[in-house]
Amino acid sequence: MARRTIGKICWGAGLVAIAFTLAFLTFARGLPLAERFEGTVALYVLIGAVALLAEYVDSSLGMGYGTALTPILIIFGFPPLAIVPCVLLSEFISGITAGLFHHRLGNVDLRPGTRASRIMAILAACSLAGTVAAVFVAVKLPSRTVQTYIGAMVVAIGLFVLLGPRFFRGFSWGRIVGLGLVAAFNKGISGGGYGPLVTGGQVLAGVPEKNAIGVTSFAEGLVCLVGLILYIAKQGELDARLALPLVIGAGLSVPAAAWTVMVLPPALLRRTIGIASLYLGALTLLKASFRA
Repeated sequence: MARRTIGKICWGAGLVAIAFTLAFLTFARGLPLAERFEGTVALYVLIGAVALLAEYVDSSLGMGYGTALTPILIIFGFPPLAIVPCVLLSEFISGITAGLFHHRLGNVDLRPGTRASRIMAILAACSLAGTVAAVFVAVKLPSRTVQTYIGAMVVAIGLFVLLGPRFFRGFSWGRIVGLGLVAAFNKGISGGGYGPLVTGGQVLAGVPEKNAIGVTSFAEGLVCLVGLILYIAKQGELDARLALPLVIGAGLSVPAAAWTVMVLPPALLRRTIGIASLYLGALTLLKASFRA
């Protein structure tokens, strides 16, 4: 009971802090944060800290890194096509690492031949097609169009996480294949949207929470690698201002996140992600509507 109370206090305080920060950054006058503090240590530290928090949530729940981080970086003033490959790089590294930590701590058994490893293999395989399609679509779209899609997608994910159990009952392997394709498309075009669909779909299908989180973390890392390779092939470079602090911040959070899965109730984290996704998606849509 004490742990649940502490968890609620921490997450409540975190959401309030994020809400006020994002509201200020969204509506404050002057240049975007990325331009005002370009090249400063403070900007890199802030990006790393946001990545650490987002990946901590993601590795604790199997969702939330790209879903939260991409809209935040857009609000900071970074262009979507600079954000996405850097998010993919950091989540490739942190996702694989998180999956291994979950396996080591007993949250999931990823040894060959287990049910969890088969689910992971199917998700990873069917996700490749969605990622490839998304990358080729995203690089041809205007920045505002991609930003609007991201906002709408994040809002939809929030609704799915909060209301999914009321409308999605029963499960089939065909549904998990569909989830893998749609989730990978979201990941490839925006850097987010994979975890909420895949983790939520597994949980609705009766997969234990901890198993679903571990499977999603590892599979998402593989999907991110494919998307990253394609982005680099088409764009040729990564934005170092984003890539380095994102990789460091995300990587530092993984051990604590894997331990948290054994401590805090997943239902609390899931509700928090749903509410945060709705908020971040709404802010992103609002920002896109005012972009010239």
